[in-house]
Formats: sequence, C-alpha cells, structure tokens
Amino acid sequence: MKNLYRSTTDRKLSGVLGGLSDYLGMDASLLRILFVIVGVFTAFLPLAIIYVAWIFLVPEESEVS
Repeated sequence: MKNLYRSTTDRKLSGVLGGLSDYLGMDASLLRILFVIVGVFTAFLPLAIIYVAWIFLVPEESEVS
C-alpha cells in the first residue's frame, strides 16, 4: 500500500509535489509544470491555499516510515 507523504529527497520548496508525484507514479517535473499552468489559469490563490494546507496536513517521508 502506498503512503502519501512530503518527499525529503525530491523537493524544491517543501516536498509536496515530489511526494505527490511519487504517490501518483508520475514525473515530478511534469507535475510541477501542470501545477504552474493550472495556477496561471486560477490566479494561483486556490493552489496556494491547497499547497500550504498540504504542508501542515501531510507528514514528511521520514515520519511515515
């Protein structure tokens, strides 16, 4: 069973998208590009709120193991 976590190795800011890409089984760079594209069309506010909430709600990779 896969666990959802924030990555400690594949991170740019806090590891949110790195962990999500590992959970979804897709490339982290592609997910980051999609995140920026969706952010441009939604004025970044909804994604910023989700991103910050994810930082506080999802544990880091070292805490899950």
